[in-house]
Amino acid sequence: MSKDRDSEGPVFSGQDARQGEIILRTRARRIIFIAGLVGIVVLALVLSIAVQ
Repeated sequence: MSKDRDSEGPVFSGQDARQGEIILRTRARRIIFIAGLVGIVVLALVLSIAVQ
């Protein structure tokens, strides 16, 4: 079985394949982001207590 390079799809360099940054420029965006993180932790704690 020979693989043709064109049939594998596009090739990206390591620099281009990196994940993007989270840019939180305004105070409101930072607060919403942090509140979401805290909410996930609180939800996990509540679910762990509810399962017991």
